[in-house]
Parts: sequence; structure tokens; C-alpha cells
Amino acid sequence: MIIEPTLVRGLIAAQFPHWADLPVEAVVASGTANAIYRLGADMAVRLPRTEGSAADVATEHRWLPRLAEQLPFPVPLPLAQGAPDKVFPRPWSVCTWLDGTNPSPGDACSSSDLLAADLAEFVLALRRIAPEDAPPAYRSEPLASRDQATREALATVAGIVDAEAVAAAWKESLCAPPFTATPVWVHGDLQPGNVLVADGRLTAVIDFGCTGLADPAVDLIAAWYLLTAGARETFHEAIAADDATWTRGRGWALSIALLELAHYRETNPVMARIAAQVIGEIVGEGQGKAGR
Repeated sequence: MIIEPTLVRGLIAAQFPHWADLPVEAVVASGTANAIYRLGADMAVRLPRTEGSAADVATEHRWLPRLAEQLPFPVPLPLAQGAPDKVFPRPWSVCTWLDGTNPSPGDACSSSDLLAADLAEFVLALRRIAPEDAPPAYRSEPLASRDQATREALATVAGIVDAEAVAAAWKESLCAPPFTATPVWVHGDLQPGNVLVADGRLTAVIDFGCTGLADPAVDLIAAWYLLTAGARETFHEAIAADDATWTRGRGWALSIALLELAHYRETNPVMARIAAQVIGEIVGEGQGKAGR
């Protein structure tokens, strides 16, 4: 379905007429789960592009208000939930607008120790939230269960990555001791499109469609998706991850990036570029170890 501003204006007018006079502006984003529009000065409209992302609407409306109270950085607060109708057949939402920009792979923010410390503070605060009644995260499975899909994705992109080095990094991740403790709250998708920054600092975390309980290693993907080597070490120290958790985190980042590169290399150049950058960071780490 093509989601145009006129469709959004019609949905707002029909279901939330008190906002009908506010301007609607499309937001350029590389994400594939939702079409996002700015509504007035301080609200955002999120319309799921797939049935899978439509299921996230209820999750975010239930949990984000509870999580927000305990997090050190702003997150979107749901303001209204749109109902499916003949015009748009999925639930959708209106939430608070948060200022900031999405970082780009390798930009100045990625080498910011301040951003690294902010990310660690956010992740640790999320982990401390009581898990009672929380749902499993989108990525709540054991890392090892992703082995076949990850190897298939690597075979698909073998011609555009260092396949031997990537396979070695993946094997190392699978050799890490598995997670056996109590799952904790994770965001589940700490990628450039889901964080907002300004002046080398974290200003907000958005898109909680993957949130829930999982291995804490899942949120360590931020180390490779958002940071370069020096800042990554700052994050590592601040998060105080043991070797097994850090290695699984690297494996999660590598698996996600390989699947994204395989899937988006011809259809979403921004997502593909980010995935390739992550793979390059991980391979570079491995080569650095070998050189010492």
C-alpha cells in the first residue's frame, strides 16, 4: 500500500478531528516497518507497513508509558491509537515527536565517547526495569538458533564481504557460552534509524517494536551499529559486559547485519550501507586481534 499525506490527513480527520487542522509532513526514514509523518509541531503519526509491524502498536501503547518513567532519555509516548478501517486496514498510532537526527555510519557521532556513555546509561537503565509480565522481545531466541539463517545470508553476500573473515567471526560468537540467566528488558533494535542524536549526544530512543525480555547481549549491537572502535571501547567499559555477553553481542550484530545486507542490498541502499558498515567494523576487529 502506498501511504500518502492525503491518506494520513483523512485518517486524522475521521478518527481524531480535533487534530484535523494540523499540518501533516512526511518524514524521510530508511526503516521498513512504519511510514512516519509529523503532525503539527509536537506529534508523529506511525502507520505500519506490514501485519507484523501492526502487532507492535499494541505493545508500544501498553509498555512505553511504563518504561518511559524509568529511562534516562526520552522515548515516544503514545497519545492515541488509530483503528483499522477501509482506508487503512491496520491499527496505527499517534505519539510524541522527539527532536534529533539519526546518526549515519562513520559520522562524527560514531566516535563520540559521550554518545557511547549515553547509550550504556540507557541500556543499563532498561535492564534494571522489573521484568514482571513483560513480553518476550522480538529477538528473544538463543543466538545459536540463528546459525542456519546467518550462514545462508553469508552465502548470498559472499561476493561483497570478506566471507572467510565473517565466517570466522560468526564461529567465534557461537563458541561463547550461551545465555542461561533471567532475561532482561531490551530495546531489541538499537540501530541508527532508532536513535536520535545532537552534538555527539543521545537525545532520544525511538521505535520500540522489538522490545521485551531477552539476553542482554541483544542490545550490545549498538556497539557496532552506532560506534567506531574507540567509542566502542568506552561503551564496553561503561556497560561492564563480561566476555561471553560481549561476544554474543558481536554475534547478534553480525547476524542481523548479514540478514539485512542479503535482504536489502538491492532495495534499500541506506539499510544495506549500514549493514555493510557493521560487518566491516566486526571484520576489522578480528583482523586487529590477529595482528597483535
